[in-house]
Amino acid sequence: MSSESSKKRKPKVIRSDGTPTEGKRNRSDTEQEGRYYSEEAEVDLRDPGRDYELYKYTCQELQRLMAEIQDLKSKGSKDAKQKVDAYHLQLQNLLYEVMHLQKEITKCLEFKSKHEEIDLVSLEEFYSEAPPNISKAEITMGDPHQQTLARLDWELEQRKRLAEKYRECLSNKEKILKEIEVKKEYLSSLQPRLNSIMQASLPVQEYLFMPFDQAHKQYETARHLPPPLYVLFVQATAYGQACDKTLSVAIEGSVDEAKALFKPPEDSQDDESDSDAEEEQTTKRRRPTLGVQLDDKRKEMLKRHPLSVLLDLKCKDNSVLHLTFFYLMNLNIMTVKAKVTTAMELITPISAGDLLSPDSVLSCLYPGDHGKKTPNPANQYQFDKVGILTLRDYVLELGHPYLWVQKLGGLHFPKEQPQHTVMADHSQSASHMETTMKLLKTRVQSRLALHKQFASLEHGIVPVTSECQYLFPAKVVSRLVKWMIMAHEDYMELHFTKDIVEAGLAGDTNLYYLALIERGTAKLQAAVVLNPGYSSIPPVFRLCLNWKGEKTNSNDDNIRAMESEVNVCYRELCGPRPSHQLLTNQLQRLCVLLDVYLETESHDDSVEGPKEFPQEKMCLRLFRGPSRMKPFKYNHPQGFFSHR
Repeated sequence: MSSESSKKRKPKVIRSDGTPTEGKRNRSDTEQEGRYYSEEAEVDLRDPGRDYELYKYTCQELQRLMAEIQDLKSKGSKDAKQKVDAYHLQLQNLLYEVMHLQKEITKCLEFKSKHEEIDLVSLEEFYSEAPPNISKAEITMGDPHQQTLARLDWELEQRKRLAEKYRECLSNKEKILKEIEVKKEYLSSLQPRLNSIMQASLPVQEYLFMPFDQAHKQYETARHLPPPLYVLFVQATAYGQACDKTLSVAIEGSVDEAKALFKPPEDSQDDESDSDAEEEQTTKRRRPTLGVQLDDKRKEMLKRHPLSVLLDLKCKDNSVLHLTFFYLMNLNIMTVKAKVTTAMELITPISAGDLLSPDSVLSCLYPGDHGKKTPNPANQYQFDKVGILTLRDYVLELGHPYLWVQKLGGLHFPKEQPQHTVMADHSQSASHMETTMKLLKTRVQSRLALHKQFASLEHGIVPVTSECQYLFPAKVVSRLVKWMIMAHEDYMELHFTKDIVEAGLAGDTNLYYLALIERGTAKLQAAVVLNPGYSSIPPVFRLCLNWKGEKTNSNDDNIRAMESEVNVCYRELCGPRPSHQLLTNQLQRLCVLLDVYLETESHDDSVEGPKEFPQEKMCLRLFRGPSRMKPFKYNHPQGFFSHR
């Protein structure tokens, strides 16, 4: 290779994007050039003669190798290559055979027999239960293979026995199924006959007072009652059958609506056409206002169950107390509505307006149970969400949630756990059923007795039964001239009843009356507080005498003594049980006490003429002590008055 040709080669140069001038070349540019290969620089450094000798030697070697290849091809010798190819083929065959054998060995090693999937019995059980001709203990004990074969033989024997037993069971099953089908056909044909027999026996049931068909329907309906009403129905029915034959229990309401409460809502299908959809888009509904939404939420929260339980409690005078029990599903409480019917139509006096009203006839059946508040503490949290202040505003529509009503339904609400889930308990209902039924009867009888007494009192007649005549003298001059009902607010405004109000005895659940007793110019006012629990809880009297000035218990000790005679010594006036004549006996005692008070007053000798109130009552002693107390105690049968 000549030097001229080497000089004509162009070196490989890597240029940057910019084209720096010679004046701006610096050290960094020089270092950057040393990093890249430059053929021109290498040519300058190498010896041309030596490069020529290297080039010449390389060409000679190539010529020699090509000549050797040409010589071998021209001789035509092929034995050596064929022998190599044969050996190579044999090697490949041997390698393939080795690989095949290795696969077969692996398959054998990985082979899993079916007997491995069988859960064989343990060895102890096998040698203890298998017969000797199968177990062959002398052979199988030392040979695992024979042992496995013997265990498989025993497994096969057992399975043959089980297969035979299985076939026997299948045949028995077929027989039983055939018998069941025959009995089903018999029962299906029997049902229409039983229905016809039941229909034919209805007149006999009515004649013998055995309404089996009606009771069966009631029990079918009772399956759809909520748990509290169901507990009430079962316990009331049991109590009626065992203790009170006059108690009747029934279920009212829509069974279909009750069934619908337990059905999941069905998916509504949109069958509207395109025109209906367009019309719906054009006529958009207005969104209800906040007030309407709250009203809907209140109605939903106060919703009653479609079914209700009716109890008809018959009293001795053929009067009936009708009780309708409801269940508020969202509040989990029970309510009751009451109605009283009598055998004969009663003349309703003005003062007896609240005695038999549904709102107050059952008030405070148990002390303090006025039925104006919900007994479930969790309800207050629910009321706050929908803006209900108290249940008192809804009791006339929904009924009263008395505590005894909850107990009859088996409900008991803990006070300290308002979120506790309450379940209906039969034992809770059964423990209160008898006591409550007796209290209900007593309440109705006492209210009806008061109803009749008020009719006489409004006409100025104090009815005294023959059993109670011995409590009073034969002649009573003072008489009742007025008996009227009072409002609670009017009672609290009376000046001579302040001590009763301050003592907390004038609650809004009580009934208030005003009696006016006169004799001559003397007028005695009696403000009466009648507790709903009358006559087990006696009435409370406060007196004000207008005669020669106004006299009350604050300025006259004898007026205080008269109040004590009717309020403290009321047990003498109860009469025979159930003491329904207590109120009228107290009023008659007031008339007698007014006679004694007026007849024992000293007469002013300076006034001419007869005494206004001549002494007609026999008294052992007119006055006693420095307070000059009068003899108000009547002694029977002697007929005189003495001090206590």
